[in-house]
Amino acid sequence: MTPSGDNVIYAENLTKTFGAFTAVDHISFSVSRGEIFGFLGSNGSGKSTTIRMLCGILMPTSGYGCVAGHDIATEPELIKKSIGYMSQKFSLYGELTPYENLRFFLGIYKVPARQWEGRIRKAIEMTHLSEIKNRLTKDLSQGWKQRLALASSLLHEPEILFLDEPTSGVDPVTRRHFWNFIGHLSRNGMTVFVTTHYMDEARNCDRLVMLNKGKTVISGSPSQIIGSTCPDRPNADLNDAFISIMS
Repeated sequence: MTPSGDNVIYAENLTKTFGAFTAVDHISFSVSRGEIFGFLGSNGSGKSTTIRMLCGILMPTSGYGCVAGHDIATEPELIKKSIGYMSQKFSLYGELTPYENLRFFLGIYKVPARQWEGRIRKAIEMTHLSEIKNRLTKDLSQGWKQRLALASSLLHEPEILFLDEPTSGVDPVTRRHFWNFIGHLSRNGMTVFVTTHYMDEARNCDRLVMLNKGKTVISGSPSQIIGSTCPDRPNADLNDAFISIMS
């Protein structure tokens, strides 16, 4: 595998160890511009550790990674300017309103102040936060909080969006709306790198990589993975394939 102009994310033999424990074990993959790329695995498989390396938050032990044209080991600050990142854990400020949270993060992202009102208005409209923008964030439901976290990750108009289990703990209707929005972002040229435990969601991805114990076990489109994993089961779905691979 070699990087190309179409690959906005590229990893080769990417590895992360913590003492004697290997969390990510020589994984290699690439992600094309505008793609919805799914990164799947059971708890502890290395998904979040990989994302943190790609986002310039965690230094790899060995191997190579490139995101938005920047080396993850030597240019982490440049990567952070090119990406949006929504982590598993809600990390906005409960004592602020959604509007105030968005204004605060525009300052963190160093967006010029003259653009703030336009950026906030666009983020609120895109994620349908208008009706709760002036309520305290701590009083919002999990679904509203997830929308707010997504809005904050889009404020600086990133090239790539990393979503680490973005719909964990929200209801099926909110999940569907969330994925409709992800599809909208992809159609408009944004690359989306997402982890999820919901196999019905993973079917929305263009391609998938599945990890087990820090190693890549299979990759391909959802239909390719189902076909290669369950060739004798015409009614098999991605959940069946996942169970077969991980068991």
